[in-house]
Formats: sequence, C-alpha cells, structure tokens
Amino acid sequence: MNLQEELLDLTQTTRTTTLFITHSLGEAIVLGDRVLVMSARPGRIIAEHRPPFPRPRTGDIRSTPEFTALRSDLWDLLRKEAVPA
Repeated sequence: MNLQEELLDLTQTTRTTTLFITHSLGEAIVLGDRVLVMSARPGRIIAEHRPPFPRPRTGDIRSTPEFTALRSDLWDLLRKEAVPA
C-alpha cells in the first residue's frame, strides 16, 4: 500500500479532520474533500473546489472524466498564477 492509500484509509477510518498540504494536484483531489488553491506572493486563497467523489474513496477515481476535468481546472488556475521567468 502506498502512502496516499494509507492516508486515505486512515482519514476515512478515523473520520478526523486533516490538513494536508501538497503540490500534487492528483493527491489533493484523491485525499481532499476541499481543495484550496493559493495565489503567488502574497499567498492567498483564490479558489476552493470540492471533489465530486463520495466517501469511502479509492485511488481509482483517477481514471474518471470528473477527476481529469477537475485536475485541468486546477492547472488552469495555477498556470495563471505562475510568475514569468
């Protein structure tokens, strides 16, 4: 079992509130009930998305069109925040 699956199992079993910070969009979508997107400096919350996947959840949601669409939406938000090199 990989770490994401263990975290998913742990949070669903214990039903505790967990704050998980990640740079991985897929990880945020699989593990989170809310995905907050932050701006570039100064860091502020610019968007909130609620993944449309019921609990209990498995990593299999990665193969759904809803997962792909949400990941794409999040990338679009982050792309706009990227500082030009």
